[in-house]
Amino acid sequence: MKEFAHGGDVESFSKRLGIKKDKVIDLSSNINFLKPKIKKDFNSLDISSYPNYDKLYKALSKRYKVKNSQLEIFNGATSAIFSLFNSLDFDKVYIFSPAYLEYKRACKVFGKEVILVNRFEKIAADISPNSLVIFVNPSTPDGKYYDIKRLLEISKVAKVFVDESFLEFCKGCESATKFLKSHDNLYILKSLTKFYSSAGIRLGIIISSKKNIKSIKQKEPLWKISEFDKNYILEALKDKKFIKKTQKKIAKNREFYKKRLLKLKEVEEVYPSSANYLLVRLNVSAKEFQKRVEKSFIMIRDCSNFDFLDDRFVRIAVKKKSYLKALK
Repeated sequence: MKEFAHGGDVESFSKRLGIKKDKVIDLSSNINFLKPKIKKDFNSLDISSYPNYDKLYKALSKRYKVKNSQLEIFNGATSAIFSLFNSLDFDKVYIFSPAYLEYKRACKVFGKEVILVNRFEKIAADISPNSLVIFVNPSTPDGKYYDIKRLLEISKVAKVFVDESFLEFCKGCESATKFLKSHDNLYILKSLTKFYSSAGIRLGIIISSKKNIKSIKQKEPLWKISEFDKNYILEALKDKKFIKKTQKKIAKNREFYKKRLLKLKEVEEVYPSSANYLLVRLNVSAKEFQKRVEKSFIMIRDCSNFDFLDDRFVRIAVKKKSYLKALK
């Protein structure tokens, strides 16, 4: 696999198997399989004017219980990550790994020294001053939710970036936003793409103090998302039942997936998860298992390019129950 490869390449998968795209069961991409109710007619949008984001900022600040001045929008989570790297001054980057691979890519692009910390062993490290600490919570590719109080304590000398892209999938899991008042150098990432099933609609958010957000905005362009992106998210946020509906369905299907997977002869362990995906350890290689499941047109994520994982790990997104019933 390529060093920074991700899941979700349905186009290549369908071409290789010689099947239509709609026949593919994509369990490699951890995008919500449920969709919010969108009532707006997008043909009626006025796209002759430059977009105004006032309503979006208001809706997002209400959604995440922060002030408008404490958040900034970006063209997706990855764009937010690269913008943060571009705007902050730091020497080293501590990544509690395994983690989202775009963090390592950003370090490579910006020429930053990387220290990988194996979070499977401990949430501890000797953090150097003027560093950036990155922690994904719930984690990827295993979906574990952490109490990050300890992390914030050991990281007092550094800037801390907590990626909460999958937090909305976790019922009862608290956001790090509650620590904003006590930690001046805390930055929190939110990705609406994952939860609102909109990989084609790009919106990522960074939440921090008013001072930090003001500093980030100084290096940002005036317009970053389209009128279509803005209106889709505004409509999605109006679906007040969607959060509870998703959390309930994901929890139920996640348990079904776990039990089903454990019945397969190749599966040794399914890791506990609070998110919409499961990390699976196999007794065969990930590539062997991929070849087996692709006979049922199923795509799964080979995790061999994640730090501290070998070629026997795969990630499987939790979606419809029927998608796994074909596997025996």
